Amino acid sequence: MDNKVILLVEDNPDDEALTRRALKKNNIQNEVVVARDGAEALDYLFGTGAYAGRDLSVMPTVTLLDLKLPKIDGLEVLRRLRADERTKVLPVVILTSSKEEQDLANGYMLGANSYMRKPVDFAQFTEAVRQLGLYWLVLNEPAPRIRSSVK
Repeated sequence: MDNKVILLVEDNPDDEALTRRALKKNNIQNEVVVARDGAEALDYLFGTGAYAGRDLSVMPTVTLLDLKLPKIDGLEVLRRLRADERTKVLPVVILTSSKEEQDLANGYMLGANSYMRKPVDFAQFTEAVRQLGLYWLVLNEPAPRIRSSVK
């Protein structure tokens, strides 16, 4: 699982700490880049703003995306990722506490690869993170890098 970056888009410090703890408990030691709002996530992914000049050949292996975010919400982040050739096929797992069925439907309609509601119970959450890590960082065969004239 080395050299595979996880992008965690999460504005709640407690949920960020919980996710990091669950990753550590499962011995998932990949680099975790945290974006605390939708605008920061897009800046990271497209190499703009504070991330201008970032090496865009290193993209996250998986993005764990919360929906209820400041500045730009998670569904709009997903919409923009799927609209751009550079990020169209990046794996995105919606990881949210939202119980709204419309969020679930919209997430899949916009191209989410998976949708997971955050369990309140830490043991359940740890097991869910273990399975996410196993699938997305070990078992899943990533799409080939799309070459684009977009810079």
